[in-house]
Amino acid sequence: MKTLDAPNHIGAQRIFILIAGLWVGSLLTVGYLVAPAIFSTMSDRQAAGMVAGSIFRLEAYLSVTVCIGLIVLANLLVKRGLYQFRIIRWLLLAMLFCSATAASIFIPWMNSLRDHALAQGMPVMLSPSATVFGRLHGASSILFLLQSILGIFLVWRLSKNEHPHQHQHQDQ
Repeated sequence: MKTLDAPNHIGAQRIFILIAGLWVGSLLTVGYLVAPAIFSTMSDRQAAGMVAGSIFRLEAYLSVTVCIGLIVLANLLVKRGLYQFRIIRWLLLAMLFCSATAASIFIPWMNSLRDHALAQGMPVMLSPSATVFGRLHGASSILFLLQSILGIFLVWRLSKNEHPHQHQHQDQ
């Protein structure tokens, strides 16, 4: 089977870069513009937290989906000889870990604590679970910061002008 030349994959590379850029941009927008705007605009912190939590949940699900798609595309590009996408796969895997952890552990746990407190007629920050909720919020914020930094580095690496066959002789 004949391997196609790298220039034939320029469209796939551009689509990859476009999707990654839009996705990382959405992460940064949600985390560092939308969430602070919600809390500065709404006077009810419990309601603001619920709105922000809902947006972060959607962003986490979007991130898991986009990340998996980009990993599949990066694997295809590496198999086609674009070896500069090897490091990209590792960045995406780390970002997938962040998103999956948020979507499957932190967000559901925090929602459960909040719902339990509301069922008892109090905001979560006034409930017996306030300390646990605060720690989970702090840990999820650190995870989101890590994902943001990885995302910025991902886009930075993708913008690097590297010859497609520069690393051809290295192991995959």
